[in-house]
Amino acid sequence: MSFPKPYADTVARLRVTVGFLLAGAFLWFSDPRPHSLALGLPVAALGLFLRAWAAGHLEKNLELAQNGPYARVRNPLYAGTLTAAAGLAIAARSWILTAVLAATFLCVYLPVVELEEQHLARLFPEFQDYAQRVPRLIPRLGAVPAAGKRFRWALYLRNREYQALAGFVAGAAVLAWKGLR
Repeated sequence: MSFPKPYADTVARLRVTVGFLLAGAFLWFSDPRPHSLALGLPVAALGLFLRAWAAGHLEKNLELAQNGPYARVRNPLYAGTLTAAAGLAIAARSWILTAVLAATFLCVYLPVVELEEQHLARLFPEFQDYAQRVPRLIPRLGAVPAAGKRFRWALYLRNREYQALAGFVAGAAVLAWKGLR
């Protein structure tokens, strides 16, 4: 799938704003229950874990990340975001939110993924070979080459992934408050 560059550039600039609008939609449309929270929040936490693991391996624009989750999927941050969003949609128990999240991923995040991969291809000559070996968004299972580099907390902090953790905690707290009152 290929998106026109002006469109992809525009949605890349708007994705943070879109995130805040989605948070508002969650507050308004969610109708969680204890069972939906018990199902959805662990899925969301798994997505958040994937994002954190990826952030601890990512040195943006300095090195092509190919270790840790990057050995299984080229875009683990976005795969983690999609997983976390799916978990929150399950927890929220709302088809409207599920449809909005799916549309947002298709219309906002997929073009951004494409832009970022084009950037990586220009920056790192080895990206094309990497892209041939590793799937874009759905992690490959099974054996992968031994990891050469380990997770680094300094990278997690530098990449400010703690902001996603804070957002998840706030969202989970709101959903729990709505679902358990």
